[in-house]
Amino acid sequence: MAASKEEEKTVSHRDEMEKEQLINRLKRIEGQVRGIQKMIESDRYCVDILVQISAINAALKKVSLNMLGRHTNHCVSDAIKNGNGEEAIAELMEVFERFSKS
Repeated sequence: MAASKEEEKTVSHRDEMEKEQLINRLKRIEGQVRGIQKMIESDRYCVDILVQISAINAALKKVSLNMLGRHTNHCVSDAIKNGNGEEAIAELMEVFERFSKS
């Protein structure tokens, strides 16, 4: 099975503490999703479920913005310094396009 473009790139500028914080935040989000599943199974009020979905979306957006900031400040910045800025900026713009659709 061929690796995707994302799987091929393994460069990361996150230290262990930042990784741990991101993983913990994602685990909390995972728990919130499981909570919504239980709410649906229990026939909870639709508005209560929608509020929880909104909270999850906000939490995911925070993770995304953190990742985007790190990518811009390190990966894109390093690429520009090393003469590969055009490719890195084009890739960053693709990410912005994806974000604007959500």
